[in-house]
This record gives sequence, structure tokens and C-alpha cells, in this order.
Amino acid sequence: MIVTLTPNPSIDRAVFVDTLDRGEVHRATGSRVDPGGKGVNVSRALSAQQAETTAVLPIGGPEGHLLEELLDAAGVTRCSVPVSGSVRMNISVLEPDGTTTKLNEPGPQLSGDEVDALLDATLDRAATADWVVGCGSLPPGAPTDLYATLVSQVRERGGRVAIDSSGAPLAAAVAARPHLIKPNHEELAELVGRALPTLQDVRDAARDLVASGIEVVAVSLGSDGALLVTAHEALHARATIVAPLSTVGAGDCMLAGLLHGLSSGLPTGDALATGVLWGAAAVTLPGSRVPSAEDLHGIPVQLSADPDLSITLAH
Repeated sequence: MIVTLTPNPSIDRAVFVDTLDRGEVHRATGSRVDPGGKGVNVSRALSAQQAETTAVLPIGGPEGHLLEELLDAAGVTRCSVPVSGSVRMNISVLEPDGTTTKLNEPGPQLSGDEVDALLDATLDRAATADWVVGCGSLPPGAPTDLYATLVSQVRERGGRVAIDSSGAPLAAAVAARPHLIKPNHEELAELVGRALPTLQDVRDAARDLVASGIEVVAVSLGSDGALLVTAHEALHARATIVAPLSTVGAGDCMLAGLLHGLSSGLPTGDALATGVLWGAAAVTLPGSRVPSAEDLHGIPVQLSADPDLSITLAH
């Protein structure tokens, strides 16, 4: 079972347009509304594949009620922690070629008691979890070390913890030594403080983090797939999608597939390939929809234990 903590969930509204022109009036060709936030997306992806998960998240305001309704309709087991502020609503504008423009609200201001309640609810469920995952940005009022505290407390209880965040919250969490982190290319470069133009640069940066005490560093690389580094191996996997529809939530689905593979006892390479398959399938779907089992068919994944490290990565 995988428990996700999403301190700053959202309602994700996707709006489809033929082309986006700044300052102009657009007539949308369609729209959809999904529950959002990185951890929520991880739990949604797991639930869609019939894997056991619980999403812990703050709930407040009318958007919060809608978020609960959407999660219930999707069959996602949740633990709602009441907060006084309203859940944010994020807007994604999607063009036919897959180009995505996002407008993200900051989220509700959380009090110290509300932050403590989120942590307590997560830790209460950690005892029966294969993995506890802290995901996404932090809302106003949440301390920068929230994920670091989560890491320390889950580790003290003998659990396994993964973090998918960015900036200062990720840096603080890394210092607490989670078992796994999943930055994307840009987030890893920010974390290590240098540009990472090639696959070898990413591999070397990930190795440094592994040497510092993190067991698994999995880096999502967009159209270049993903690289997973441990103390003993560096594995690369990719899947080519000819007609992408939306990249929203693809990295979250990749993390869900990876953790599902690891918690199911798959070898590391097979778990990475599962993650890349789930992430690639998400790119073929509109908005932030997550893939079902049927959506995984017909997507070949190439896995290599000896990748070409000279590859220059896309931006």
C-alpha cells in the first residue's frame, strides 16, 4: 500500500484551444475537470491500476468539496484533513500539439495546527504502507522543512519514504535522507546548483546524491524518458509517443508506476520500465487524466543498463 501526502492539492481545469494567443479572446474546443496535486495524481494513477493507496490531503472551501466528490467518483481512498482556507484551482491550456500552459494558484494559508494534523494523519497510515510519498509544492504557511520532518518521522518508524518536490522543500528533504527522490531534469539541476545538459551529467549528479545517503534517485526527463540511479546501477528507460495530448501529471504517473513496481517486488529495471510506461500512457490522454490498464497497451518501452551517456537532453 502506498500513502501519499499532498499538502497543496488542487482542482485541475483543462481548457482545450486550437492555438493560444496572448491577449486574445479564445473559444475553447473542450474542457475537463480532474482532481490535482502531485500526490493526488500518484494515488489516482495507482487506483486506476487497481493498486492499494490512500491520499492524505487538506480539504477546505467549495473547491475542497468538489475535490472530494471527484476523488470518490474515481474510487480513490482518501483521508481529508479539514482546513479553513479553500483548495486552489489550477488552469491548464492545451493546444493540439501537446503544448501546455499552466496557471497555478498559491493554495490556502495553513496554520501550524493544520500542518501538524496533515503530518499526524499521514503518519497514522504509514504503519501499514510499503511507501509514504510526500509530493508537490507547499501551500502558504507550511514550513519549508515539512517534507524533511515527514522523512525523519517515517524513517524513525521504520518506513520507506519518497519525495517529489522542488526548490527549498526538496533540498531540506534531501538533507533528511529519504529513501527515494524523483526530481525532473530542471529540479535536479536546481538541487545540485549546475546545468545538466547531457545524460552523463544527470547520471553524475544522481550518483552524488546516492553517495550522500539516498538509495534511489529517479529523474524524469520528459521525452528523453527517465534515469534511475542506485549505488550499483544506472538504468535508462524511454517510450516514444508520436501524438502527445497533455504532459500534465505524466511525471506523477511515472512515480506511481515506479513505486508500484518496487512495492510489488519487481527488479529495479522492471519497476523503472513500469513507471515510464505509466508516464508515457498519461501523455496520450487529455488534461490530467490518468491511464487505466487498457491505456498501457501498445506502448513499447526501451530499457538499458548501458545507455549512451553522451545524449544531449531536450529542454
